[in-house]
Amino acid sequence: MLVITSKSPYALRALSELARRGDATPVPIGDLARARDIPAQFLEGLFATLRRAGILQSQRGVKGGYSFARPPSDVTVLEVVELLEGELGAEAAANGPVWTEATDAVRAVLAGTTIADVAEREARDSATPMYYI
Repeated sequence: MLVITSKSPYALRALSELARRGDATPVPIGDLARARDIPAQFLEGLFATLRRAGILQSQRGVKGGYSFARPPSDVTVLEVVELLEGELGAEAAANGPVWTEATDAVRAVLAGTTIADVAEREARDSATPMYYI
C-alpha cells in the first residue's frame, strides 16, 4: 500500500531548510537538524542516502556540510520519498483498482511538487502578516 515512514517528512523538512538558505555554501548537518528539530544522527543517515543518489553533495572539514548537487527545482518530492521508502504503492494493483487510483493520485501530487516548491510554500506560510493601524 502507501507506506511513508517518518524518514520522508524529516528529509523534506531538512531539504526545505537547505533550499531556503539559498546559497551554494555547504550547511553543517547539525545546523539543519537544530533548525528543524530533527535528530542529527537520523538526518545524517537520510542525507547519506540522498548524497549517494546524487541529490546532495557533501564537503568535509571546518567549512563542511551539505549542499544540493542538483537545483532544488529539479528534485521532486516523489524522488526523495522513493529513494528513502522504496517504490510508493508497489502492491496497489494487487489490492484492486481503487488502490491503484489512490496511489496514482498521490504519486502525481508528489511528482508535481519540487523541493523548491516546498520551500516556497513554507516561506509564504511562515510570513508574518503586517497589520496597519
